[in-house]
Amino acid sequence: MKVVILAGGLGTRLSEETEVKPKPMVEVGGRPIIWHIMKIYSHYGFNEFIVCLGYKGYVIKEFFANYFLHQSDLTIDLQANGFEVHNNYAEPWRVALINTGDKTMTGGRVRRIQSYVGDETFMLTYGDGVANVDINTVLAFHREHGKHATVTAVRPPSRFGGMSIEENIVTNFIEKPQIGEGWINGGFFVFEPQVFDYIRGDETLLEREPMEKLSAEGQLVAYKHDRFWQCMDTLRDVQLLNDLWIGESPPWKVWS
Repeated sequence: MKVVILAGGLGTRLSEETEVKPKPMVEVGGRPIIWHIMKIYSHYGFNEFIVCLGYKGYVIKEFFANYFLHQSDLTIDLQANGFEVHNNYAEPWRVALINTGDKTMTGGRVRRIQSYVGDETFMLTYGDGVANVDINTVLAFHREHGKHATVTAVRPPSRFGGMSIEENIVTNFIEKPQIGEGWINGGFFVFEPQVFDYIRGDETLLEREPMEKLSAEGQLVAYKHDRFWQCMDTLRDVQLLNDLWIGESPPWKVWS
């Protein structure tokens, strides 16, 4: 089953980093966040990816084009203009890098890769969010309900600290708890090919008309993931993810 990753947006809220690279290439622990996302899917056995490129897509192309060399130890013979590879390692990934336009909206990007997906069930997520979601469980949930689309619903990280109060006495103080209130779209979708019929063109936002129409027709179900999820919208988010990565157990690192 193919995994589609939306990686073409401008990332304007992270302009300090995205001036020179697309947001999916912003690094967490020395690796682009798109690598972390792909490692999550690969851990569950999904190794075929379609990356929807847009803004500075060539940076993502160059990363994967040179991935094998980046992962390997080399002896380079300058005079002979050759090299010998040592201790080489690369993930068993097949990655289609598709230019879907600099200004195309999220729905339009999905529509543009229809021919690469074909008439098969496929998964899709955003190129800027990680979670410790069990992909196989999401897929089983989708198949059980038999609808056109499944979205992983998550609780947003809290922006503020929390307090427990009993009889005007603060009994517990929590500095920015991970899980906030309510449910939001966390990505990690599963789609049937019928979803393409809900997208009109490049100007279509996946999260608006297609999702709204699928919902109105009873064809959109939500898998509730109430554990770790974090998007990367600001420098503060980047710092948080890097701090978590160097900790004892990064919560989204489901692979060994």
